[in-house]
Amino acid sequence: MTTDTILRNAQIVLADEVVHGSVRMIDGVIVDVVPSDSALDGVLTGPGGLDGPGEDMCGDYLMPGLVELHTDQVEGHFQPRPKRFWDPIPAVIAHDAQMTASGMTTVLDALRIGGSPDEAGLAAQADILVAAIVHAADAGLLRADHLVHLRCEVSTYDVVDVFERIGGHERVRLVSLMDHTPGQRQYADVEAFRTYMVGKHSFSDAQFEAHVVDLHERSALYADAHRGEMARRASARGITMAAHDDATLAHVTESSELGVRISEFPTTVEAARAARAAGQLVVMGAPNIVRGGSHSGNVAAAELLRHGLLDILSSDYVPASPLQAVFALVANGDVTLSQGAALVSANPARAIGLHDRGTIAVGLRADLVRVHVHELAASAHHPSGAPVPIVRGVWREGVRVA
Repeated sequence: MTTDTILRNAQIVLADEVVHGSVRMIDGVIVDVVPSDSALDGVLTGPGGLDGPGEDMCGDYLMPGLVELHTDQVEGHFQPRPKRFWDPIPAVIAHDAQMTASGMTTVLDALRIGGSPDEAGLAAQADILVAAIVHAADAGLLRADHLVHLRCEVSTYDVVDVFERIGGHERVRLVSLMDHTPGQRQYADVEAFRTYMVGKHSFSDAQFEAHVVDLHERSALYADAHRGEMARRASARGITMAAHDDATLAHVTESSELGVRISEFPTTVEAARAARAAGQLVVMGAPNIVRGGSHSGNVAAAELLRHGLLDILSSDYVPASPLQAVFALVANGDVTLSQGAALVSANPARAIGLHDRGTIAVGLRADLVRVHVHELAASAHHPSGAPVPIVRGVWREGVRVA
C-alpha cells in the first residue's frame, strides 16, 4: 500500500539554506521539496496552496532526523541502579522512546566491552543488550533505526574475546578504541579522574590510589597489543573505527596508521588539528557546548568550532543536548541552522557510510523532525535569553513515530 504524506507550512532546513514550504514523502522517501514561493506549491498542496491538504507544521522548523553516534543511555536504562537490572527488551524500548523524543531517527547504542577480572558481568551485559537491541529492532518494536557502537577498552584482559562474540553482528557499525587509564588522554588531569571516581563510587583516598595503580598495570599489560588487534579485527569486518580521547600528535599518528576514520572527543586543539589533517572527522559531545566546556577540563567543543575543527556533535550523556547545542550555536551567531543541522545529521551519517539519510533532499529517506523553538527570557546565565528546541513530531522513513 502506497503512503503519501505532505508536511506543509514548515521552515525547511536544507543543506545550504532554510526555506518556507512543503515536503512530500511517498513510501518512506522524500519526493518533493517545494518552497512556498514556487509555482509548484499550489500543485503540491492542492487548490488552497498552503491552506490545502497535508499536515500543517504551523511554521515550525522541519529538520533532517538526527543521527546519533555515541549515546551511553541504553546501559543506564538496563541498569538504573547499582547492581539492579531491568528487563533488557523493555529497557531498550524505553531508551528508544527517549532518544526519538530528542529528535533522533538513527541511533548507535554505545556499549562498553572490556573489564577487569572482577567485572565479568560487564561482558555478559554487552551480550544481553546486543541481543535485546537486535530482537526489538527485528520485531519492529523501535521507533528509531538502532545500530551498535562498541566502546572497546583496550587496556583490559577480555576486550578481544568479547568482540569476537558480538562484533560480527551486522548491526555493529562503529568501534571506538578507548584507554581511560588516568594520567593521559581524557584524564590527563588525575585530579579530574579522582573527582569522577569519588563522585561515582565514593572511593576513599586509599581506594582511589590503589585503583590508579591497578589501571596502570593493566594498561602496561594490554593496551598497545589490544589496540592493534582490535583495529585489525574491526578492519577485517569493514567496521568504521574511532579513536577516543586522542590528546597528542603521536596518538593521532598511531590511530591514523590503524585505519581510524573518526576522532571521538579529542582533548586538545593539537590532536583535533592533526586528526583533520589525517582525514578523520572530529566528534565532540553536545553537552560540552551546552555547559560551556568539558567536565574533564579538556578542550571546549566551542573552541574547536572556532578553529574550524568540529564536524559532529553527539549526545554522549544527555539525549536532548544535540538539538539544544545546535540552537544555542545559532543564537550565538556561531553557525547557520543548516550548518548546525549538518553537525547532528548529515556529517554523522556520512561518517559511518549511511548515505541514504541525514539531509532533506529528494531521493533520500524521509527521516524528519519537527522542532518548535521556545524562547526563554533573559537571565544571569543567559543575558540574551535562550532558545529551547521542542520536538513536536518525528518521522522515520515517512512514518510518524513520535
